[in-house]
Amino acid sequence: MNPSVLYISYDGMTDNLGQSQVIPYLIGLQKRGYRIHILSCEKPQVFAHRNNHIAKLLQKNSIEWYPIPYTAKPAVISTLYDIKQLQREAIQIIRNHNIQLIHCRSYIAAQVGLYCKKKFNIPWIFDMRGFWADERIDGGIWNMKNPVFKSIYRHFKQLEKKYIAQTSHIISLTNAGKHEIETWKIHKKYPTPITVIPCCADLEHFNNTRISKQKLDELRTSLSIPASHFVLSYLGSFGTWYMTDEMFDFFKVLIDTQSNAIFLCITPDSPHVLEKIARKKQIPLSALRIVKANREDVPLYASLSNWSIFFIKPLYSKKASSPTKMGELLGLGIPLVCNAGVGDVDTIMQDCTQGYVISNYNSQEYARTIDSMFTHTIIDTQQLHNVACSYYSLQKGIEAYEGVYRAVLKI
Repeated sequence: MNPSVLYISYDGMTDNLGQSQVIPYLIGLQKRGYRIHILSCEKPQVFAHRNNHIAKLLQKNSIEWYPIPYTAKPAVISTLYDIKQLQREAIQIIRNHNIQLIHCRSYIAAQVGLYCKKKFNIPWIFDMRGFWADERIDGGIWNMKNPVFKSIYRHFKQLEKKYIAQTSHIISLTNAGKHEIETWKIHKKYPTPITVIPCCADLEHFNNTRISKQKLDELRTSLSIPASHFVLSYLGSFGTWYMTDEMFDFFKVLIDTQSNAIFLCITPDSPHVLEKIARKKQIPLSALRIVKANREDVPLYASLSNWSIFFIKPLYSKKASSPTKMGELLGLGIPLVCNAGVGDVDTIMQDCTQGYVISNYNSQEYARTIDSMFTHTIIDTQQLHNVACSYYSLQKGIEAYEGVYRAVLKI
């Protein structure tokens, strides 16, 4: 028996997220005997650039892909239109391929899963990826003073209750998120099973033993980073959820005590914006290195780091968040400075022999942390990699998803 599964995602497979957090799992599940069909919304500009590469990758792995265009404007109406398009396409796929299970990534895709459940009585999985509606409030994307956004928020919170009551299984990225859901009245009434599967990392790719010393030395030279300098890195975009000012404040305290410190920002963000923040904090621009890196090059760039940092706003919705960069950096054996109150970060950091969790965002706390960093200078990279393997292994993630599939399909 090779069950046919329809995977629905409002995020594109040509997006970086699709390539790192969707396709690797589905390839693994296909190899375990599932016939995978992907239905996704693709941003036209990104799709035009990466379509051929992704299509060949999926075809090579015997995965069927049904991309439809993502509609950006006008707000709200465009999303409703996309949902209708996803529903129409899903109906055709279900009718043509004897779909036995629908796997929905996040809340927009879940609307399609709920619709298909009612129309075809096919079981579906709510892979929630976080508290989507609450993220939009916490991130200031929806202003609750605006009656339109207030109404939209209430609409999605009602949908959330329907998802939890009517799905066959819930996937949470974190144990903290799972425990929160279990306190909700709707889950007490409809105790749908919840499985925790974090944002896994490709720990073959993010593995310090695979880094070429020669290439690392060449990169260090090209970025004018002497081997004697201390490198603190940040990986990924700055923005809505990240405490950019606080991270630059931390680096300011670091460079005031370690004049040879470098802040390496591996980010697609504008150097101009980050340089402006540095000037405001009186950080010399000579201490900044702002670089873009393709996914295949990220491990090499990140391996220039002595330590890495990320501070995420510890808001209600972040209980359900699993920072992908955490698994990737630990996989490379890089110790972390991060903050409390985000998903399972605190728990994971307790297992790391090196690393610090910040609770107070002030210069005294930063100074104490930095002093400890330089007191304990021998880094056990293998132990950090082992922690990454225990929490973020892609193989474990695939096995967990297969366990959910088998439970729902009763096979």
